[in-house]
Amino acid sequence: MNPANGGRQILIHGLVLILVGLLWGLVVPHAPYPRLALDAHIQLTGNGVLFIVVAILLLKLPHRVGSKSMWVILLSVWLTWAMILSEVANSWWGTIQILPIAANQAGATGGTPLQELIVKLAHIIAGVVLIVAWTLLIIGFVRTPASE
Repeated sequence: MNPANGGRQILIHGLVLILVGLLWGLVVPHAPYPRLALDAHIQLTGNGVLFIVVAILLLKLPHRVGSKSMWVILLSVWLTWAMILSEVANSWWGTIQILPIAANQAGATGGTPLQELIVKLAHIIAGVVLIVAWTLLIIGFVRTPASE
């Protein structure tokens, strides 16, 4: 995957994340746990902006982000979707283990063991891959571009 194609895909994901976040904002007051629904809304719009910035960096600035790194960065985008969709579901489930502060503020009492596991795994896996992706992105920009 070359950076131009990857950057374009990341840009599209970022734009769609923001659109979904704006639409999800209409649902927030109607969810059983509106505070958790608000978290999902913030995640959707915030990550959308984040990925738009990443895409612009990849498309417009010189870098040495390689094709393997691009695949990891794209994987982090896809896993971010899984994480955020678990937060959307959590607006109905009210799990408490992975986001205890927000769950406490929401008055959540906990989900089933499967629901808790889904939310926990989605956050842990996406979080680890995002850390790796950002590390690779930073390395790709810190290294002197081939054209210089």
